[in-house]
Amino acid sequence: MTPISLDAVDFTARDLSRPECVLALRNGTLFVSDKRGGITRIAPDGAQVLLGQGPVVPNGIALLRDGSFAIANLSDSGGVWRLAPDGTLRQEIDSIAGRRLGSVNFVRTDRQGRLWICVSTLRPGEDQYRTDIADGFIALRDERGIRVVAEGLCWTNECLPDEDAGCLYVNETFGRRLTRFSMDADGTLSDRVTVATFGHGDYPDGLTQDAEGGLWVVSVGSNRLIRVAPDGTRQVMLEDSDAAHLEALEQSLQAKRLTRPMIHEARSKRLRNISSLAFSGPDLRTGLMGSLAGDALARFAAPVAGKPPVQWDWSTP
Repeated sequence: MTPISLDAVDFTARDLSRPECVLALRNGTLFVSDKRGGITRIAPDGAQVLLGQGPVVPNGIALLRDGSFAIANLSDSGGVWRLAPDGTLRQEIDSIAGRRLGSVNFVRTDRQGRLWICVSTLRPGEDQYRTDIADGFIALRDERGIRVVAEGLCWTNECLPDEDAGCLYVNETFGRRLTRFSMDADGTLSDRVTVATFGHGDYPDGLTQDAEGGLWVVSVGSNRLIRVAPDGTRQVMLEDSDAAHLEALEQSLQAKRLTRPMIHEARSKRLRNISSLAFSGPDLRTGLMGSLAGDALARFAAPVAGKPPVQWDWSTP
């Protein structure tokens, strides 16, 4: 597959605030997490409206069937919050299985309306960006309640349930691997398998799927977009990194003194620390990349169509 030229990337939807996560609908509407404490709705004509504003740092966001949103709160106050269609924001989940939820990284819904919740680590503060700590987990909320379905993950990042294939994928950022679980009809996860491993400068964060079964992994810190083919073959599709900066990250990681600011301060020519990918456009062939440090969405023409996300054909208030 032909890689994407950095020169072919442009930008859309300006004046955003830490647009880490992007959701797209078929009708052209976009929803983007917003550091001001809510979600920015971007209409097909480009008009922007900030929905909600509260004491949260939105990271992953998920549109729910009733038109509300689940928000993963990355700040130390943590938890999963609910943003109602009228803009009301409240904390909805503050603990799971007796564990108080601090920083929550990601949330995603599926066709059954279940909510998947990714907690990167139980460690607060800066001493968490390590290869030797695996206390992250995935929880599931369904009609039975909330329960932990996977543990022992090395910095859990985005997860992706594939209900057609009966599995769930998850990125382990500092474990430097893409992991797959078998997923039963009731959401039980088992048979953990490593689909792909990553190396120097790779910090797998965002995760989405294309129509051919390829998995697109966004590497934070290095501005790399990596496609993992169904046979496990990896291909760097786009990169905008600085060799000296990546080496500094590597040395800090090995010395167990890597911090969040070091990762966030990615050096590059054009991209501002990409963190996620959403396929959009009527044919799902426009890639939109969220970021940690940008104020716009990086955009490119994708060489393959994306797989329609669960909310693709939903209407919203």
